[in-house]
Amino acid sequence: MSGRWIMAIAAAGAVALLTVPMLINAAKPAGDPVKLASAHGATCEAEGMAKLDFTLKDQNGATVKLADYKGKVILLNFWGSWCGPCKMEIPGFIELQDQYRDKGFVIVGLAVEDTPDAVRAYASEAKINYPLAMVQDDVEETYGPIYGLPMSFIIARDGSICRKHLGPVSKQAVEQEIKSLM
Repeated sequence: MSGRWIMAIAAAGAVALLTVPMLINAAKPAGDPVKLASAHGATCEAEGMAKLDFTLKDQNGATVKLADYKGKVILLNFWGSWCGPCKMEIPGFIELQDQYRDKGFVIVGLAVEDTPDAVRAYASEAKINYPLAMVQDDVEETYGPIYGLPMSFIIARDGSICRKHLGPVSKQAVEQEIKSLM
């Protein structure tokens, strides 16, 4: 067997070792949950507590404090203006932000490996109506590892991480999840 084939097999094995557990965990049905109740009585199967004590900069250099959204249901979305699947889910996010903003819901988009100019241009073009910020290493490390984009976290009012989505998520799926937390 040539060296190339050995390297290819080793690389495929490494990818499988990294992604299979993640896919299995994402596909797990509701089992024996650790239920946490939010201030409004809604519960979720917590996957830990969200860390929101970050101060970030948006695409215009203004300060965005994740802590300002404590007490709301949050969709924390890691995305990129260069990411095709990210762009597919954004129209649904815009609709959800419009529909549930006054009910204590907010989407916060964290741009990964992007430039402020590119984010500003895409946000204007897509008419994004929710806060955006440029990701920092400490945020990515806290919620990571970020295996790919988009990656979204549904966070309950009490700060518990209720769901993690790797890959694009439909408007209907997010709506069902956030409604159960309101």
